[in-house]
Amino acid sequence: MTDTITAERAAREPLLSASAEFDSDGGAIGTARAFTADFLAAAPSHRREPVTEDRVDLAKLVVSELVTNAVLHTAGPCRLLLELRRGTLEISVFDRAVAALVPRGHDPRRIGQHGLEIVVAVCESVTVEPAPDGKRVRALLSLQPTETDTGP
Repeated sequence: MTDTITAERAAREPLLSASAEFDSDGGAIGTARAFTADFLAAAPSHRREPVTEDRVDLAKLVVSELVTNAVLHTAGPCRLLLELRRGTLEISVFDRAVAALVPRGHDPRRIGQHGLEIVVAVCESVTVEPAPDGKRVRALLSLQPTETDTGP
């Protein structure tokens, strides 16, 4: 008798995915937030339950911060890729800069530049990977409501 171990793929195919490219203009961030909200509004047809409003708001916040970094600190357009999985939303932003994002240390006196700090705080994981024409910043956001989402 021969035992066979089958390795599952590390990343299963998403239930739903969509991407959009944004120019480096002031409207990109608002458009990316709306794109994310529309994407998550389609989730109930692919998941058992709709995504809660609190989780949609967190997803829009993460997208805002990542797209803002790409628009303000890199040259050229950026691409947003959203991938819906059973309990998570994978948010990826591709830009043309090769330099990795570096989170700054916590400093409550600092005005601004807290975006990556916020993303790291609300997401399950954040990674920066090389991409063919720059880099990919990937954030994994849980879509499971928490006690703080629903209040006391």
